[in-house]
Amino acid sequence: MPHIIRALAFGLAAAPAVAQQTEYSDATRGTVVLPQGDHSFADAVVSRTVGSGTIKTSAADPAATLGAPNYSGNVNDGSFLSLGCNGNVVLQFADNALVDVEGPDLYVFEVGPKVEGMSLAISTDGMDWTDIGAIAGGRAEVDIADAAQDGADFRFVRLADDGEDCGTSFAGADVDAVAAIGSALRFTLDGAVLFAHDSSDLMPDAKAALDELAAQIADANLSAFRVVGHTDATGSDAYNLTLSQERAAAVRDYYASMDVLTNVSISSEGRGESNPLASNETEEGREQNRRVEIIGR
Repeated sequence: MPHIIRALAFGLAAAPAVAQQTEYSDATRGTVVLPQGDHSFADAVVSRTVGSGTIKTSAADPAATLGAPNYSGNVNDGSFLSLGCNGNVVLQFADNALVDVEGPDLYVFEVGPKVEGMSLAISTDGMDWTDIGAIAGGRAEVDIADAAQDGADFRFVRLADDGEDCGTSFAGADVDAVAAIGSALRFTLDGAVLFAHDSSDLMPDAKAALDELAAQIADANLSAFRVVGHTDATGSDAYNLTLSQERAAAVRDYYASMDVLTNVSISSEGRGESNPLASNETEEGREQNRRVEIIGR
C-alpha cells in the first residue's frame, strides 16, 4: 500500500522567489534549459509504492527525486530513487504548475546502471488521474497536449515502473528528477485572510496581503496570470462553485486596478471544491482547501 511521505500546508502566502532560466545536465551528458529554473522541479513526495526486486539502500529514498538532477555517475551516490519492479511514486509541484506549452512540457530524468521503462500519469488533485503513456530514456521528454484542456494546470505526477528488466541491484526505473518545462508559477493565499465566511467581499486586512503578493508578482515579470478560487466541500457543489468564482473575480478586480500590474493580463475562474489540497473530513484540511491561487507565466 502507498504510504504518505509529506503533506504541504500553506500559510498567508506561499510565494516563490523570482524564477531564473537555468541550464541543467542530464545523465547522457545532454543539457536542458528550463525557463523557471529551480522552480520547475517537483517539490514533495506524496506517496510511494515499493516495487519488488532488490533495491540498494542508497536508491531507496523517494526524496532523491526532488529538486534538480544531481547524478554524479556513481550509482551509490544517493541521487536517485529505484522504483522497484512495478513500483511507483507520486510527486507534487508546490510553487509551480505543469501546463501545456509548445513542444515538450515535462522532463523525467532517469539514471542508474540501466535504463528501464515507466508509465506516466498526471493529475490536478492527486485523485483523478490522466494516463499519458509509456516513457523511457535518460531524459524523457513528454508533451501533454493531448491530455490538457485549455487552461488546465496539473500539480501531481505519478511514475510507475513497467515491470520489465528488474534483475539488477537497483530494480525498476531509476528516477533522479522530474521537471515541468511547461511551468507556471503558483502563489497561494489563505482564503480566511481574504474573505469572511460565505462572503466574496475582500476584508480590510486582505488588501495588505494582496499588495504584498502584487509586488512579488511584479518582480516575477509575469505577462499574464489567472486567479483561481477554491472552497472546501461544505455546502452544495453549485454553491461552492459560484462562491469560488465570485472570490476569484474579487481578487482579479483588485489586481486589475493596481498600477504595478497595469501591463499584465489578468483572468479568473472558480473551481469550487473540485481541487482539494487536503481532506475535507477535518477542519485543518478544510482550511487548506479554502484558498485563492495565482497561476502565471
